[in-house]
Amino acid sequence: MQSEQTAASEAVTDSRSAEGFINGLAEKLGATARAATIFGAPVDRDGVTVIPVGKARWGFGGGAGKRRDEDGAGGGGGVQVIPVGFIELRDGRAEFRPIRSVSLGWLILGGLAGLLLLRRALRPTTDD
Repeated sequence: MQSEQTAASEAVTDSRSAEGFINGLAEKLGATARAATIFGAPVDRDGVTVIPVGKARWGFGGGAGKRRDEDGAGGGGGVQVIPVGFIELRDGRAEFRPIRSVSLGWLILGGLAGLLLLRRALRPTTDD
């Protein structure tokens, strides 16, 4: 009975330390992905205000364990902020202007399709 209570007590302690660790990690990562990070500082020039806009993603993982008389916890995480456009304020009107970008995958696919079409166009025709 005593060993069951000790094991239960250790499990509660381990879950609290893991929970505390993960919560602390989430708080630190969440602080870096706040609105000021996603919407940059406005820039005013010649009667036009531009507010940069980004997309933020964050994730983390962690865990804790116990081996013999040793406790351990570990984890990590990251934040990624990608610019997606800007808000332009002019003459009392606001307009979102996206940043357009082409991914490398689409460029490669387009190049291959172009080569296949060119090959087909230059292929000698055989009339019987």
